[in-house]
Amino acid sequence: MLTSPRTTDTGAAGAGPRIPVVVAAPDPISREGAVSQLRRHPQIELREESGPGTVALLIEDALDEAALARLRRVARSERTRAVLVVGTLRENELLDVIECGVGAIVWRREATAHRLVQAVVAASRGDGDLPSDLLGRLISQVGTLHRGAAGRPGTPALGLAPREADVLRLVAEGLDTGEIASKLSYSERTVKNVMHGITTRLHLRNRAHAVAYALREGYI
Repeated sequence: MLTSPRTTDTGAAGAGPRIPVVVAAPDPISREGAVSQLRRHPQIELREESGPGTVALLIEDALDEAALARLRRVARSERTRAVLVVGTLRENELLDVIECGVGAIVWRREATAHRLVQAVVAASRGDGDLPSDLLGRLISQVGTLHRGAAGRPGTPALGLAPREADVLRLVAEGLDTGEIASKLSYSERTVKNVMHGITTRLHLRNRAHAVAYALREGYI
């Protein structure tokens, strides 16, 4: 599910297993600020090193080349999910960030403890969590990317079936699993199976990455 912050449900405090989180920042003040925000939440288990199932919380002012390299290195670690807390993000950087494996983005100006926990929980589930203005930007790129893809002959060998494209189009519009199922007259299990099939077959990291793939290839 790719959502804006208002629709993300963190669940009851302390419910379920704790989420292991590592925090990385370019300066100690930023890191300690995020750590202090997360430390008091029972859902979060802070760690010094990443491992299987870990969520990496990455803090950056802007996405220069050095920051993007750090992002790729951490986000592509084996079985690590990523949350990016960033001050500014240019239009042409958004898909690059998502394709690095980042499933959740938080503006630094909105990085309250509650908002950080929302993003961490979404990332741990493999869901997308974008600020509403970024979600709008992502959707607004569809026309440009589609026109670019329209001139390419043929279809990718590992492309999307019409049903898969329909599901991803609704994910990009911000609908959750139940809403997609209702819209397409599928069961929720079918929608989940479609998403699992897409991400597994195309080696995509999460739903946000699947949407980025569909946009780049001109399916939506």
